[in-house]
Amino acid sequence: MKHLLNAADLSLDQAIELLDLAEEMAATQAREIKKLPTLRGRTVVNLFFEDSTRTRISFEAAAKRLSADVINFTPKGSSVSKGESLKDTVLTLGAMHTDAIVVRHFASGAPHLLAHAGWTDAAIINAGDGTHQHPTQALLDAMTIRRHLATAKTGVGLDGLRVVIVGDVLHSRVARSNVQLLTTLGAKVTLVAPPTLLPTGVNSWPCRVEYSLDQALTEEPVDALMMLRVQRERMSAAGGGFFPSPEEYSRLYGLDPARLAGLPKHTIVLHPGPMNRGLEISQEAADSPRSVIVEQVANGVAVRMAVLYLTLTGVTG
Repeated sequence: MKHLLNAADLSLDQAIELLDLAEEMAATQAREIKKLPTLRGRTVVNLFFEDSTRTRISFEAAAKRLSADVINFTPKGSSVSKGESLKDTVLTLGAMHTDAIVVRHFASGAPHLLAHAGWTDAAIINAGDGTHQHPTQALLDAMTIRRHLATAKTGVGLDGLRVVIVGDVLHSRVARSNVQLLTTLGAKVTLVAPPTLLPTGVNSWPCRVEYSLDQALTEEPVDALMMLRVQRERMSAAGGGFFPSPEEYSRLYGLDPARLAGLPKHTIVLHPGPMNRGLEISQEAADSPRSVIVEQVANGVAVRMAVLYLTLTGVTG
């Protein structure tokens, strides 16, 4: 696997291999000495053109725990602030013999361009591009769901599990990646959002679409419920007007204590973060025993260790 650009690019076998390897990586993180020598001498650049806490730190921790050298790049304080293009930035990094570039960019398709434009021989890993893709987030979500809900019936994947994803699907690269990967793994995915927060063409996605959260939660048992962040910064840039008020959105699409109490006992609650507490998710839901939100962050390090290992070594099996 040379690059990881899109969750849809992963076959079932590749997804299972990554998840199994992530479990092995997670086991090493329970040791007193967490560092492995696997990528000693390799250089990983975190090229982040958008703000990030969890993803950037997670990739940095993953690379360092595999003994890679890590360079963190942000536009502020770099030549990008002077007008340097993405091409010239990547050519500069390539001249420094970079082995992998983990890129987050505000433009959808930027990682694909880096992987195929011939500007660098480095492995390209998509850490989120515009409203398009976030494949490692989908992998860590799948790992979390599999850990809690996999049974003899689901096999090595997520066969038959029902996952409901709620909220701002329009601006969510997490939703797109999760629909693709979870479906590949055999889960049944339902998206829930007001019509104004659903993208054009969503009916062609391999999932169901509902407009009522209460209906989606009652029509059949939910195994995993993922609440998406309301991305108000993207809404402001587009002129707003996606829903009447935060209070109405929370009433119709938020995970409040009453909806939380009505979930089956085995249902887990996920959120990609950062959370808008009191908007898409209540304090009670975010901090409840069935919330696995903090565990998602921990699993993110293991998943990104697995991705870096496979892209940089090419070793499978």
